[in-house]
Amino acid sequence: MLTHIGTQTIETERLILRRFTYSDDDAMLKYWIADEKIQSLYSEPVYTTKEAVKELLDKYIASYEHEDYYRWAIIEKVSGECIGQIAYFLVDSKNHFAEIEYCIGAAFQCRGYATEATKVVISYGFEKINLHKVQICTKTINKPSQRVIEKCGFVYEGTLRDYFYMNNQYIGRLYYSMLRNEFNK
Repeated sequence: MLTHIGTQTIETERLILRRFTYSDDDAMLKYWIADEKIQSLYSEPVYTTKEAVKELLDKYIASYEHEDYYRWAIIEKVSGECIGQIAYFLVDSKNHFAEIEYCIGAAFQCRGYATEATKVVISYGFEKINLHKVQICTKTINKPSQRVIEKCGFVYEGTLRDYFYMNNQYIGRLYYSMLRNEFNK
């Protein structure tokens, strides 16, 4: 049985993961949500106006009413800026698993922020929500994300070949997971 507690603030050494607020809009536009490359790597649309970002934030913020909704703004402590997001975007209460998605703005990549955020969200899932399994996937072309997944200790499950059609080519989707007993080791 899962214990749904909703999106609560989590603090790490360099990051604060918290609920999105409307004041995050400028940083979102500046660092990641208007970046076509960043958004395409996790199959999300590009948002280029404050109005479009506000509509998205309306959805995020309204969803916080639900205890089984988990989406965090990733705030860099040093700057206080929203540099990305991480979520359990798929939560399967019946089968006790959830799937993580994340993105970090290009200016903040290769600093370990995605790994730091992902590790703490994995811990949140197993220790607070009582998940049995956490899964994550990435595109075969997204080598930095593959490194994050490997650093977090996920086990490779398989590839869905030619899953995406992007830029006139087919791209595979790599699936990884971690079971509770693997997390506890």
